[in-house]
Amino acid sequence: MPILAAYAVPHPPLIIPGVDPGSEKKIQATVDAYNEVGRRVAALRPETLVISTPHSVMYLDYNHISPGAHAEGSFAQFGDPDDRCSADYDQEFVHALCKSAKEVGLSAGTQGERDPSLDHATMIPLYFIKKNWPSEYPFPRIVRIGLSGLSPAVHYQLGQLVQKVARSLGRNIVYIASGDLSHKLKQSGPYGFAPEGPKFDEVIKKAFQGGDFLQVLTIDQGFAERAAECGLRSFQIMAGALDRTAIKPELLSMEGPYGVGYGVACFTPVGQEGKDQTRNYLEQYRRWDTHKLAQLREGEDALVRLARASLESYVRTRKRLQVSPSDLKEALYPDGATDKKSNAAIDTLFTTSAGCFVSLKKDGELRGCIGTIMAAQKNLAEEICENAISAGTRDPRFPPVSKDELPKIVYDVDVLSRPEPIETVGDLDPKRYGVIVSTDDGRRGLLLPDLDGIDSVQQQLDIAARKGGIDLARDTVRLERFEVVRHT
Repeated sequence: MPILAAYAVPHPPLIIPGVDPGSEKKIQATVDAYNEVGRRVAALRPETLVISTPHSVMYLDYNHISPGAHAEGSFAQFGDPDDRCSADYDQEFVHALCKSAKEVGLSAGTQGERDPSLDHATMIPLYFIKKNWPSEYPFPRIVRIGLSGLSPAVHYQLGQLVQKVARSLGRNIVYIASGDLSHKLKQSGPYGFAPEGPKFDEVIKKAFQGGDFLQVLTIDQGFAERAAECGLRSFQIMAGALDRTAIKPELLSMEGPYGVGYGVACFTPVGQEGKDQTRNYLEQYRRWDTHKLAQLREGEDALVRLARASLESYVRTRKRLQVSPSDLKEALYPDGATDKKSNAAIDTLFTTSAGCFVSLKKDGELRGCIGTIMAAQKNLAEEICENAISAGTRDPRFPPVSKDELPKIVYDVDVLSRPEPIETVGDLDPKRYGVIVSTDDGRRGLLLPDLDGIDSVQQQLDIAARKGGIDLARDTVRLERFEVVRHT
């Protein structure tokens, strides 16, 4: 078996003695578990360590694999310049991994490196492995993989390629998935508290204890964002590296006294061949995802169905949907399954004018969002149609939606109330109100309410101002708030 073992580990700088001496005592269980990981890895004597990290180079649509022969780093940013780390890269493995990714059309490779130095999420596991490594044996070379905004399936597939390359090269490897859990476990912690924080850590705890990696793939992305985790995608690559592998799972420790979750887990292949065809989690995830999307589509209300129909018609035929009350019922409910509520919603589309935003998501990540603050079309139906097309084809942050992507797109439609001016930030609530920040020279930025990861008024204002090219510290601004009715 080319993969000797896999470990999920956190990366709190506090466990490095020179960073903040004495602080590590509050997370002693993590320190003890890390030392156990170091001893186990040393006993296995792998030729290569493959490490996935959330703090290397990260792109939205590309998993970066570190190039070159050698890299170094230190803990200077944490006040400890004397503790340094260096590592040699397994260039043959990196080349083979990039080649395999290209062959299967996976967006991963060595292009676009911005900072070659080792990050702390890589150095901390290396510290504990080197601490326990016997001096008479050469230390393994490493492969460092960054995370991306791509889907759980893509991260899992990248892990599968790690397994494939290790086998094809005859390389004995240990996989290290570096990643903290929720950063929002305590109000007194550095990132505050969110109810999703402890819930997220409990899901991961059960997944690690049982070795059930399907749970790691199917966590809702919005839920994960609200929990403010940083290790989920790292764990997804690890899961792929253990695809169809019989394992013994062990949770060595889990704690969060500083308000950030730290989990240490070990997954050891077992059996002579180490195969277990029931652990085909990519296929299981795809079946789950298909079922989930079908359920979402079935439950869409008339406004969301209209947004979907409008964008799909335009992307497939380059023609706009013909909008009239009679045409719309047939277009949105081809099986004729309208009811009193859906009929009323369709009627409202033609008797109401309002601004609206259409948001698109794919694999839990934003794929486009365009809207109007005030009505720009003669009715809400045309407003939704126009903004859906714009969200899918004219959002400058994303390439236009392709035909192949359409089945994976999830839609939200937010219908806005008329904005009202406010005097102070005390009149804002990021969960209830959206905000508009504007200046006398015409710059304006808007942010919708109740967005994942936006927990404070200041966050809301900062993002809205940044979108409008506004400097809150220097510019004189006007504030307006609005409410939305969200349709999903």
